[in-house]
Amino acid sequence: MSKTLKHICIFCMFLLIGGRATAQVGEYRSDLAIGINGGINLSSVTFTPTIKTAYLIGKCGGITIRYTCEKYFTAICAVQMEINWAQRGWKEVIEDGSNNTYQRVTNYLEIPFMFNMGWGREQRGVRFFINAGPQLNFFINEKETYGGFPWDPSQRPNNVTEQYGKATENKFDYGICGGGGLDLSTKIGHFVLEGRYYYGLADIFSNTKRDYFGRSGNSSITVKLSYLFDVLKTK
Repeated sequence: MSKTLKHICIFCMFLLIGGRATAQVGEYRSDLAIGINGGINLSSVTFTPTIKTAYLIGKCGGITIRYTCEKYFTAICAVQMEINWAQRGWKEVIEDGSNNTYQRVTNYLEIPFMFNMGWGREQRGVRFFINAGPQLNFFINEKETYGGFPWDPSQRPNNVTEQYGKATENKFDYGICGGGGLDLSTKIGHFVLEGRYYYGLADIFSNTKRDYFGRSGNSSITVKLSYLFDVLKTK
């Protein structure tokens, strides 16, 4: 296990311990909401050696499960898990005088585990919230798209061409995510608008001393809309 992954595990343990401690002084809740989510990803990959990239626009969607466990003073505390399909990847900015274009779309099954804190109306109103936590991602497949004729990578900046035709080598990706948004509670359920940032701690390509890339990490900005309906409700 890498040092970074150990740090994530230790951090999560402290959050769980803290949650148990504060639960003794907060107002007890046992609310369960389940629903669907969908939106767009603005994705990129950070490379070393450097490749100039732009955001790739992709789709995302899946299932959301949120369990609210307490109200601590004015803060409404919950844990949230999602199971999503997401398009990621990158689009290259090619500035070598050619008309070449390149992008790669990678599909992942992503599972974020987040701690959620909100302030505002619990029922029939608007609540602002923030969330953060670790995220696990499992590679499904990918597609490269080459554009421009003739295709000639010989004049690329920094002479970095190793990525072309190179399949994703690490099928498991992990990182941290966090963001915030608004939750509108109504008689028929919750309508949630959220923005989120993901920073990958792993690399899509092998990064040993004999490998070409020292860093090839995913990152993304996500904007999504969710609909949740209450399965269990304390009040």
